[in-house]
Amino acid sequence: MKRLLLSTTAISLSIITSAQLKQKIDAAINKIEPQCIAWRQEIHKHPELGNREVNTAKMVAAHLRKLGLEVKEGVAKTGVVAVLQGGKPGPCIALRADMDGLPVTERVNIPYASKDKTTYNGEQVGVMHACGHDTHVAILMSVAEVLAGVKNDLKGSVKFIFQPAEEGAPEGEEGGAALMVKEGVMENPKVDAVFGLHIESAIEEGTIEYKSGSFMAAADFFTIKVKGKPSHGSQPWLGIDPIAASAQIIQGLQNIVSRQSELTKAPVVITVGKIQSGVRNNIIPEEAIMLGTIRTLDSDMQKKVHQAFRHTIKTIGDASGVSTEVIIDTKTLVTYNDPALTKKMLPSLEKAIGPQNVKEREWVTGAEDFSYYGTKAPSLFLYLGGMPRGNDPKKAPPHHTADFFVTDGAMKTGVQAFCQLVTDYMNIK
Repeated sequence: MKRLLLSTTAISLSIITSAQLKQKIDAAINKIEPQCIAWRQEIHKHPELGNREVNTAKMVAAHLRKLGLEVKEGVAKTGVVAVLQGGKPGPCIALRADMDGLPVTERVNIPYASKDKTTYNGEQVGVMHACGHDTHVAILMSVAEVLAGVKNDLKGSVKFIFQPAEEGAPEGEEGGAALMVKEGVMENPKVDAVFGLHIESAIEEGTIEYKSGSFMAAADFFTIKVKGKPSHGSQPWLGIDPIAASAQIIQGLQNIVSRQSELTKAPVVITVGKIQSGVRNNIIPEEAIMLGTIRTLDSDMQKKVHQAFRHTIKTIGDASGVSTEVIIDTKTLVTYNDPALTKKMLPSLEKAIGPQNVKEREWVTGAEDFSYYGTKAPSLFLYLGGMPRGNDPKKAPPHHTADFFVTDGAMKTGVQAFCQLVTDYMNIK
């Protein structure tokens, strides 16, 4: 009887300790929210393109050092990585935020709108955080401060990854998550689980959406060169028309989607986004060049689509008498949410923001280079709502546009989710 009483008391103390830790973290989150918003607005006002996030990285590194963390700068060009050592042994959990903006001129009427300009592909352009990476940085800076304040109670370590160039590195450069992984960011200490999130302009603030398994698409960029024989526009029989062949190729590629892909298994998208050929109306040109993207949500389907893609282009090219060249460049892998990790951490998300605010969703054909971290450790990637409450999602300004907008109030939800995921994973590992 006495042994049972002692056991019950120990369990009770454990529950109290866990509850006390949550209370301390909740109080710290409430306290830091105004600073989180201030960081976000400052970063939004002065965005930087991929592999050029020099000032953003300096701001992040200075804050992390102030917290007493082990900080490493210059990772994958301009990335910052910091490790927080907890007071007790346990797993290593990685949290990631991307830092880069886009070559977009902001049109949103807010006090902290970006007026900055830079050079992109040889042109003077506006720069804008048109995908919400400014919020990701501010959220993770806030999480670092909150967790640093309770580090003696943490069972394990937290690795904070501030990543450059998620939108892609400048031409001729490496960058992004692939380079960070290549440079060993998931090692020393070895990461046991990695979490990430992305704010979304068409999801209501205060909510989180997720999908177990394949979540976001692998993104391949392609170039197709079609070479024919030039001729006068009035005498097509004397030449071989690469534009006519290109039109047939475009139709053939869509047959891969509609007639050769098992769409009940996972979606497939093939888009030709640019065609370049010819100089005037009465000349059949020698060459046509097509640029586009392939999106797949299953690695086996990706391989089959690539095979069908090359076969279709060659077959149509041969039948038309043109020569063809195909280049496929894989930009991201499938963003895959480990099913066991997702199931394990779902109660934590519900605990953090309420079960009514955590929703399962369908596939996303957009892509994320967060996928590369998932090749080294179980990963979980989430969508964070950033749309003002009551707004119509169909009218929300899309990402990567001049009118993109997400609320400051959305970020507290991201901080709550990250902190709960970390502390719960440490205790249920």
